[in-house]
Amino acid sequence: MTNPGPHLFWITSRAAGTVALVLASMAVTVGLMIGGKLMSGRGRGGDMRALHEALSLATLAAIAVHGVSLLGDPYLHPGLSGIAVPFAGRYRPLWTGLGIAAGWGLAALGLSYYFRERIGAARWRAAHRFTLAFWALGVVHTIGAGTDARTIWYVILLLVLVVPPLVMLPARMAAADRRRAPQRQSLGSFSGAP
Repeated sequence: MTNPGPHLFWITSRAAGTVALVLASMAVTVGLMIGGKLMSGRGRGGDMRALHEALSLATLAAIAVHGVSLLGDPYLHPGLSGIAVPFAGRYRPLWTGLGIAAGWGLAALGLSYYFRERIGAARWRAAHRFTLAFWALGVVHTIGAGTDARTIWYVILLLVLVVPPLVMLPARMAAADRRRAPQRQSLGSFSGAP
């Protein structure tokens, strides 16, 4: 059996990164279900929102462990800027930079939930839609910087995590179009035509 000691921080970061990807994918999937009104039944909306919030916060914790654990890695030595400033690190700077940007974006959008009354509900919802883009950046980071990304088990995991949100996205967009259609029709009736 190999001594994991010299690689403990790297192993911890890899594990936390994988956990973050799983949790983020689940949070995005649940968010799409909520936004697309794909869950029906009394009480489920509140339960789904609580699940979405818990998954989102757990994602942010896993992202933090993913980055912070690298500070102890004897090979990378990323320093604080290497884990916090996009494109500042030496290890696969493009892919790592995209991951850092994704982490900051998910943190800002996720934590903005607690300030939505100050932000305004409509503005907050509009900004929150960018969560999907930051999640996608995280997936790209995983593929480009992840040392496991080319193993068969990880490719299967990526497919399992990525396919549900990508399949649900058109349903979510269609639901949003259906909700906007009556508004467009009522605006058309005020066009000034007799």
